[in-house]
Amino acid sequence: MTQLDTRDTVFDPTDPDTLAAGVPHEELLRLRRTAPVSFVPQRAEARAGFPDHEGFWAVSRHADVAAVSKNQTDFSTRENGVIIRFGPEMTRDEVEGSSFLLINNDAPDHTKLRQIVSRAFTPRAINALHDSLKARAEKIVDDAIAKGEGNFVEDVAAELPLQAIADLLGVPQEDRGRLFEWSNQLMSYDDPEVEGDQMVAFAEILAYSMALADDRRQHPREDIVTRLISADVDGRGLTDDEFGFFMILLAVAGNETTRNAITWGQHAFMADPAQWELFCRERPRTATDEIIRWATPITAFQRTALRDVEIGGVVVPKGERVGLLYASANFDEDVFEDPFTFDITRDPNPHQAFGGHGAHYCIGANLARMEVDLMFNAIADRGLQIRQLGEPDRLRSGWVNGVKDLRVSYR
Repeated sequence: MTQLDTRDTVFDPTDPDTLAAGVPHEELLRLRRTAPVSFVPQRAEARAGFPDHEGFWAVSRHADVAAVSKNQTDFSTRENGVIIRFGPEMTRDEVEGSSFLLINNDAPDHTKLRQIVSRAFTPRAINALHDSLKARAEKIVDDAIAKGEGNFVEDVAAELPLQAIADLLGVPQEDRGRLFEWSNQLMSYDDPEVEGDQMVAFAEILAYSMALADDRRQHPREDIVTRLISADVDGRGLTDDEFGFFMILLAVAGNETTRNAITWGQHAFMADPAQWELFCRERPRTATDEIIRWATPITAFQRTALRDVEIGGVVVPKGERVGLLYASANFDEDVFEDPFTFDITRDPNPHQAFGGHGAHYCIGANLARMEVDLMFNAIADRGLQIRQLGEPDRLRSGWVNGVKDLRVSYR
């Protein structure tokens, strides 16, 4: 086997200034074609929280991203977590403190916790939300129409995920605004325009979650929260910390990602009216996954090699970080025909936007699909031709393909 020397790579796909300008598809295409597994050296501030690492190995091809995602034997999420880049003030202790998050666990701990958390996302639990969320989606669109014009992100895209989380957990709907603010602050540490402090938001949502869990212990209900904190993990229920970290994960993964999928989906439809006409006319079931592929709300996560391991013909040394570039994998021309065309009839569509198909496959994928489907059907049912009034104001982030503001007319 030939070890490729790719340490002269200068392009860093996790540079927040890069994503603030747009997903760097040309550079990612060049990586796939010339150095699909390549080392990305980083400055100290870019690897805050990872002081023993000089950078990470970027994995850009669909097949390699899928292979690493499924390989729990050679790769860990526990060693360094899945978040590939933090703000420059991040410490190693803070990174290690995030190990309570389900997504940052390896088997067997991950397996046990996921079995409990999955009770909130069974087909029965998700299907039970359908009618309520359909009515909520319709009201969200009606309220937007009455408003005339505004920020699609806040008026439409953010509302249904927030209301879904509130419904799922029994959180009062009047508190969904607090979830919105907390998730923004947790995810927006690289964007100076977003007010708030990440660690303060972290503490506030943890305290809120603990109070919610304590209330259910004292006053059990027939709801998901009661089931989760009463679940059996090695003879005990979920601790306050474990439930709190689950809430943090849900607020981020269940809110921010779906919000951005809906926003980028609307942006794509406005850019290609023929696709919107096709959706309104035929409502293809394939549309939801194409919207999610096109958006790829999380552009990259990471794993850590547990031993020297070959990826795509390149040996990655034990202990080094491996970046899974979903934004590249989802536009891999070896897998997707004409990948840079938004095609709501695309089938098959084996995108990696839910984190591959391994043990860490997004537990809320079916809820996210339902929310995207319900929102665009509600818009189409009302015969809306939403018009774009300004360019998207993108989030400055190293791994979130986010939008803060998309000005539109609803009439």
